Amino acid sequence: MKHIFLGLCLLFSTILFAQETFSIRGTIKDVKNGETLLGASVFLKGTTNGAVTNEYGFFSITAPKGTYTLIISYLGYEEMSQDIILDTDQTLNIEIKELSTQLDEIVIIAEESERMNIKKPQMSVSKLNASTIKQIPAVLGEVDVIKSIQMLPGVTNNGEGTAGFNVRGGAADQNLVLLDEAIIYNTSHFFGFFSVFNADAIKDIKLYKGDIPAKFGGRVSSVLDVRQKDGNSKNFGLSGGIGLISSRLTAESPLFKDKGSFLIAGRTSYAHLFMPAIKDVKDDKISFYDLNLKTNYEINKNNRVYLSGYFGRDIFDISKVVKNRYGNTSGNLRWNHVFNDKLFSNLSLIYSKYDYQVVLDFVKLDWIADIKNYNLKYDFGYYVNNKLKLDFGLSGILYNLNPGEVKPTSESSPINYLKLEQKRAFESGLYVSAEHKLTDKLTAQYGLRYSRFSRLGGQNVMNYVGNQPVVYNNDLGIYEEGEESGETFYKKNESIKTFNNFEPRLGLSYQLNQSSSIKASYTKSSQYLHLLSNTSAVTPLDVWAPSGKYIKPQLSNQYAIGYYKNFNDNKYSLEVETYYKTVKNRIDYVDGSDLIGTNTIETEILNGKARAYGLEVLLRKNKGNFTGWLAYTLSKSEQKTLGGNAGGPGINKGKWYNTPYDRTHDISLTGIYKLNNKWSFSGNLVYQTGRPVTYPNGQYEYEGLSVASYSGRNEDRLPDYHRLDISAIYKPNRRPDKQWKGEWVFGLYNVYNRKNAASVSFRQNDESGKNEALRTAIFGLIPSITYNFKF
Repeated sequence: MKHIFLGLCLLFSTILFAQETFSIRGTIKDVKNGETLLGASVFLKGTTNGAVTNEYGFFSITAPKGTYTLIISYLGYEEMSQDIILDTDQTLNIEIKELSTQLDEIVIIAEESERMNIKKPQMSVSKLNASTIKQIPAVLGEVDVIKSIQMLPGVTNNGEGTAGFNVRGGAADQNLVLLDEAIIYNTSHFFGFFSVFNADAIKDIKLYKGDIPAKFGGRVSSVLDVRQKDGNSKNFGLSGGIGLISSRLTAESPLFKDKGSFLIAGRTSYAHLFMPAIKDVKDDKISFYDLNLKTNYEINKNNRVYLSGYFGRDIFDISKVVKNRYGNTSGNLRWNHVFNDKLFSNLSLIYSKYDYQVVLDFVKLDWIADIKNYNLKYDFGYYVNNKLKLDFGLSGILYNLNPGEVKPTSESSPINYLKLEQKRAFESGLYVSAEHKLTDKLTAQYGLRYSRFSRLGGQNVMNYVGNQPVVYNNDLGIYEEGEESGETFYKKNESIKTFNNFEPRLGLSYQLNQSSSIKASYTKSSQYLHLLSNTSAVTPLDVWAPSGKYIKPQLSNQYAIGYYKNFNDNKYSLEVETYYKTVKNRIDYVDGSDLIGTNTIETEILNGKARAYGLEVLLRKNKGNFTGWLAYTLSKSEQKTLGGNAGGPGINKGKWYNTPYDRTHDISLTGIYKLNNKWSFSGNLVYQTGRPVTYPNGQYEYEGLSVASYSGRNEDRLPDYHRLDISAIYKPNRRPDKQWKGEWVFGLYNVYNRKNAASVSFRQNDESGKNEALRTAIFGLIPSITYNFKF
């Protein structure tokens, strides 16, 4: 027994020694400006041990004791290698150089690197870097994040010149848009001609079209995660641009003896300066401005704090008609803490607000409204080993939705004063997810999110006979407001209605070989806020409403499967995905609904369901003088709204009908050609099936009046949309030792002057008395010129 015991002890100690492992942790930064690099690939050469840096440039790798070569690679940067002896836990803060020539720059990637694109289980994710966005032609020469992502498969626009976007047949309100974790409710400037994102202040853009990580909640279509730059921690720098109708300036510098940095970026338009030159519009104003701020401070090697903010405002004044002010405000105070080599955390306190004021002079009306939220979230990343990484955390959001007050501005106004009820709600979430390498070829990403939403009191809630806010009138054949039966007052902290939902997420990747893989995913998500709008595009007047007694949360299930292939040493890549998505409790509006200035919005809506399915193809050329991609989407998006307890046939006689976001075909071709160090050229070619609309199909006379009759909802379409944009970038001096660097950007939007229809209206010709259709187009051919500089 003594010999057996000694033998077992020797065997056990041998096993322990053989399994002895150590960790390497640290951050990856740009050697020139100290910016942390999100999505850099870090791995041990000749092994399967590796990691991708998180939102703050942090990584952690665990491996057995030994001597290794550490490889660091990142888009547009020189690959770096470093020999290490792993016999103890180590901290490595590594800085890498940007490529001296960008001839081989990868333009767009669906994941952090080509290596990880095949292996990682996450799918339906697209990433754009700032340098690519700045080369894509845009309206009026203004670089635009939103219009750039519309060049990807599965993403469409709401119409000519708009900043809203639709993902896989979903509505604009089903997209969660985040700027440094703060919710942005309206992404547009200039009524949709520009977006709120200043590309000079942006570091990273990720769009999750499906397989949404468990840490995100609150929307059922997509997540657009936009991260601002931290600021140059090495040197003071200035950059900016001067365009035809807008200019921008960004300053960044180190702080606190290189232990921190700051960034401040401003942008403004000056189209209003040209108004006095136009007859009859001398007092009109159309302009916008915004400001991005960010600073950070390294307390010690394990603790860093960040403070970031955004403020934007639009001014739209048409004398004697309408005055409009609207904009976003956000702020985020964050604390990064590294507990040890395996555990990383981020604590965030976030504030976000969207407000607007509308003055209608012709009816003497003034309307002020806003939506505010306060968000506390705590996220953790735990690197268990090289096969398993855990993410977990919790969050809470307090909403204050103020539909505002409508008041007359004159005694002659036909409008009476109306104070709309404020709505409060609290949304909490708890999640855990894992990225798990099950075998050498099979990797899984799975997780579970639990969400809870409470509509809070502090207001009166209307009651209806039979609990029906909408009823069908069989005699008139219309839906109308239900019979009221008094009001119930709920105290401020009392719950009017509470919802609970579990939201599982699953992604799988099976690597067929070194250059190809197949992936599949399932995502269940819940959405508790609803955008009340019966227009297809985001407008400043949109009102948000929480789920409650009469409005149920939207519940989505999405399934996707895809094939991924890299060709010719990653010079080319192909991604093919197909998806199927269902949404329960998708509200739609009864015919003749009035959404403006009402406390009882439940009397204007019916609950339905939606479905969307399609095929997406993305073919990319990643390297060489010519780079670019071809994106194609074949899809269908439909909705079905029955009468339910309200009775009647529902909307469109209870049949499936096209949503306003349905596009059968969507094709975009983007190319960027670098001729030499001074000249580069780019172009977009876009084609989309026309947007669904409802046209009149006849008319009849009633007591001397001509009344139009209409076809089924969204049975018709606008004409197909297509256009070609081109641009050229000229860099007059490419000397690397010159501090001032400038470039000229020349652009042509809609080269062949296509008059794409924003809408089609119908009227009777005064002279002939015949009915006629009138097409309204926003843009024709638009030239632009911009001078960009960096110091």
